[in-house]
Amino acid sequence: MSTLATLTVSDAFLILSMGLLVLAFMLAGMPRLIRYLHKLKFGQTEREEGLASHKKKTGTPTMGGLAFILAPLMIYLALGWLLPGAWNKTAWVLLIAYVGYGLIGFIDDYLIVVQHSNIGLKPSLKFGAQAVLAVVLTFVYLNGDAPTILLPGHVVWNVPVWLFVLLCFFLFTGASNAVNLSDGVDGLCAGLSIIALVPFVFAMFWQGQVSGAAILILVIFGLIGYLKFNLHPAKVFMGDTGSLALGGLLAAAAMMTHLELLLIVAGIVFIAETLSDIIQVTYYKKTHKRIFLMAPLHHHYEKKGWSEMKVCAIFWTWQAVFAGISMALAWFSI
Repeated sequence: MSTLATLTVSDAFLILSMGLLVLAFMLAGMPRLIRYLHKLKFGQTEREEGLASHKKKTGTPTMGGLAFILAPLMIYLALGWLLPGAWNKTAWVLLIAYVGYGLIGFIDDYLIVVQHSNIGLKPSLKFGAQAVLAVVLTFVYLNGDAPTILLPGHVVWNVPVWLFVLLCFFLFTGASNAVNLSDGVDGLCAGLSIIALVPFVFAMFWQGQVSGAAILILVIFGLIGYLKFNLHPAKVFMGDTGSLALGGLLAAAAMMTHLELLLIVAGIVFIAETLSDIIQVTYYKKTHKRIFLMAPLHHHYEKKGWSEMKVCAIFWTWQAVFAGISMALAWFSI
């Protein structure tokens, strides 16, 4: 376990400079990517049973997640080696999770746009790929690290290997799918992801994992740049390419800080979105009635008359409150 460390001024300046470069790449590159996606006709296909107000989004370019995956990756590859522990296990796991889950999402998005449907990868293949990557990342982590989870009160829980593998399996598959479910309102998923990443940035700094914190910060800068083009009315969507990548990154950050259970608090809105979908489907199958006007949860509030920006503002606020709580819990756990 790393000890608390003070970030040097030079490291802080380098990370900030790298983040600003990512932001500059996003602001300069997104319009070009949007035009290119338009040219390729890689547009969103809205569900027939979806909200009427969302029908006009059909044709809006998707796969915008490519930008905030590639920009942080390229900048880290170019300048990250200047940071202490630039290519340690934490950095590798974060990057493999981010790019790996993004690749699964890209394949799904690509099939959707070329087939002009919402089917994409077969659910079994998609989940299978997510599961395999989760197990691979967990065993990479276990190569030299004890399966421990930090709890408030500075308690170290020595988890049996079999249980830890099971927990991480659900951590990665659950997080990637939960973040994906929240990507249904302009700007919502990107904003929620920025907020959820912040506690893990601080946790990594407190643990002396400078390179890991730097990667998360670069992704945050990438998402800030992406939001300029994704806020309502969105000019581009991240697609599964972006949402699965963000979920995988969050899960990897939780695992590498030994704060796996903290993701439940830091990502509270993702949890609520997932539970609303599960509850709706389960209840409807048993009763043929609905609890929510529409699931996931953000669509329920849209049906109640909330604008997309109001949904974002309220959901971001709740996420921020619980991110603050999770940051305090992290401080008392490390």
